[in-house]
Amino acid sequence: MLIPVRCFTCGNLIGDKYEDYKNKLKTGENAEKVLNELQINRYCCRRMLLTASETIQQIIPFYESINKRKQEVQAELD
Repeated sequence: MLIPVRCFTCGNLIGDKYEDYKNKLKTGENAEKVLNELQINRYCCRRMLLTASETIQQIIPFYESINKRKQEVQAELD
């Protein structure tokens, strides 16, 4: 996951807290409670963690389809 090291708005260090945040959410804890425990109080920093998404999982299918199409075209040319 490519989580920013610092908050884009205030520059607070947030990258080191992401793994703890993600693990606690997987156990079923409330996001508000987890952010409070991690002492992330500014709403800009909270936004950075709440809106982070696993973009690589969204990109992989497109990459695979491009490679498949590339192989098909190469096979047609041969």
